[in-house]
Parts: sequence; C-alpha cells; structure tokens
Amino acid sequence: MHCPFCRHPDSRVVDSRTSDDGTSIRRRRQCPACGRRFTTTETASLSVVKRGGVVEPFRREKIISGVRKACQGRPVSDSDLALLAQKVEETIRSSGSSEVDSHEVGLAILEPLRDLDEVAYLRFASVYRSFESIDDFERAVERLREYHAEHGLDEGETTDAAGERS
Repeated sequence: MHCPFCRHPDSRVVDSRTSDDGTSIRRRRQCPACGRRFTTTETASLSVVKRGGVVEPFRREKIISGVRKACQGRPVSDSDLALLAQKVEETIRSSGSSEVDSHEVGLAILEPLRDLDEVAYLRFASVYRSFESIDDFERAVERLREYHAEHGLDEGETTDAAGERS
C-alpha cells in the first residue's frame, strides 16, 4: 500500500477493525518514511455475471429495486427489503465464489421473499421463472401449500428470518 502523502511503497498496519455489517475491514496504517497515518478500507469484491456474459459488481440496491416492484401494494417496508437484500448477499457470499451467475442471485432471492410475502414471491417467481400459463401459477401455489404443510403454517402465515411465525 503506497502512502498517500509521500508515495512510499510500504506501510505498517497499526489497527484493524471489521465493519458493523462484516463486509469490510478498516485498517489504520502508518508510513515508515514520513510517519503519517492514514486509513484504508478493504472489501471482498463480489461480481455478477449476466446472461450476456457482462460482469458487473454486486449491488444490494439492484436487489431492492427488483424486489420492490414485486412488493408494490403489499405491506412490505423499506427495512424489510434492506434485510432481504442483506440475506441474499450473505447467501451468495457463503458460496465462497467472487463471481456468481445472475441466475444464482435470482434463486437466492426466492426463499427470503417467500418468507417475507407470498404474493410478492409469486409475482417475482412468475417473472423470474417465466411463467407462461395459469398452470405455472397453480404449480407455484401448490408448492407454497406444501411448504405450509411441511412447516405447520396456517394459510397466509409466513415465517421470519428466525423461523418465527408471522
């Protein structure tokens, strides 16, 4: 790491701290040449490979804006969407890969969205999975009913991130 003041090609780490959300590390550094201190922030890059092969950085904002459309008119808050985007990013980062296919991002959205709002889930899934007929919707609704039966949920009842009923 070059010193931003004297351009010396080396520096010493004085202190390291993880950010609150755990996605970056803040380091205080000191230049051995001029003695001045400066701060750097390190993040692990995460890239999304789109269908056409274009690679772009992962952005939570894109998750939120895409899911917001499916949640239009539903009782879903901005903080709910931010939490969903965080869960999606955590799921993707847990794969250990620095590049992920856009299809994997869509799959990572489905489960937390189903738990957040089933109508929004159906809307998102219908676009994401390219539903072409009412049969596609019926199969998706049947899978939701099976999920309810497996988890002992009443019709319309969902679970939150901790598995609590809501």
